[in-house]
Amino acid sequence: MVEATSRHWLRDREGDESAEVTYVELFFDLVFVFAITQLSHYLIDNLTAEGAMRALLLFLAVWWVWIYTSWVTNWLDPERTPVRLLIFALMLAGLMMSIALPGAFEDRGLAFALAYVAMQVGRSFFMVWALILARHDGRINFQRVAVWLLLSGAFWIAGAFAEGDARFGLWTLAVGIELLSPSIGFWLPGLGRASPEDWDVEGPHFAERCGLFIIIALGESLLLTGATLEEHEFTPANLAGLVAALATAVTMWWIYFDTGARRGERALERSETPGRLAQIAYTYLHMPIVAGIVVTAVGDEKVLADPLGVSDWGVAATILGGPALFLLGNLLFKMAVAGRLPLSHLAGLVVLLALALAPWVVEPLLLSWGSTVALLVVAALEWRLARSRTAAAAKVT
Repeated sequence: MVEATSRHWLRDREGDESAEVTYVELFFDLVFVFAITQLSHYLIDNLTAEGAMRALLLFLAVWWVWIYTSWVTNWLDPERTPVRLLIFALMLAGLMMSIALPGAFEDRGLAFALAYVAMQVGRSFFMVWALILARHDGRINFQRVAVWLLLSGAFWIAGAFAEGDARFGLWTLAVGIELLSPSIGFWLPGLGRASPEDWDVEGPHFAERCGLFIIIALGESLLLTGATLEEHEFTPANLAGLVAALATAVTMWWIYFDTGARRGERALERSETPGRLAQIAYTYLHMPIVAGIVVTAVGDEKVLADPLGVSDWGVAATILGGPALFLLGNLLFKMAVAGRLPLSHLAGLVVLLALALAPWVVEPLLLSWGSTVALLVVAALEWRLARSRTAAAAKVT
């Protein structure tokens, strides 16, 4: 790419040190603690097949607006006043989006859509302007992005004026456009498509940003667990559920951060096309990881509310489906960054599948502990295999 001028709003990438995550970026993330909480409560209140599909669509919107902002702040310097003002404006819109989220398919659809589209389109045009000021040829890429987001935005707004299945259909189309466009390089007639080399990223910064979102999701799961138990009497059963919920959160942290996060960061640093790897491993493959944490939190709430009740399909789907989504996402992520299949994750998925064969004969508490044990087995196997590879490498050298 053409070098930027000395007066610009972009991060300085000329030094050897990697860009640090700034305090204003962490401040921005606080809005998404609220958004994830709203998603969890929406799924709890709408635990049906239709509710799950709607919750998935809303989750994709929340993730997509956050990850696009992380891409932008990977280039922009949040220490510059105009960039900070952009982030504060995005926080306001994000707060409105989060407030409207539970009523997005009811009377707050327009508020949700307007806030979402304002974030996506407004941020993209700001980026185009910043790159024009910097005389940076990357502006063409963000012109492509802005056009695609204007297209999806039209369906978001149109869906807000529709109702029921029509709204769901139009918003699904909007999300589909946003999910598809990066994979085809934001191709446009006359402008062509972006190449992987165009999307250069500061690898450690990008990996850290995504890791922090995992922390947000895990933190929200603990908040939901604590708030749920506060509303019920302490009994041996729901205290056992609390221990299972905490053990699950800790094990999820271990599975992602003990090896996966570091491998991802190293892979981005070494990759000849870090933009492509960031797109695959982080933009797309982190979605099931985060979704799995959110669904697991809903399952924990169901266990704490009625630990010795009946494990109907909805309860079982959250208790087992959340960890399964999390493991599947981690399996694909680690394959993308390490180039090999993590057999420990495959073993965990097999255990969860076995538990799913007859959930109705198992109480929610026992089902929860079963899924926790599956995750613990995965963490232990991966830890053992990682240490074995380290020891073998040491002997070779």
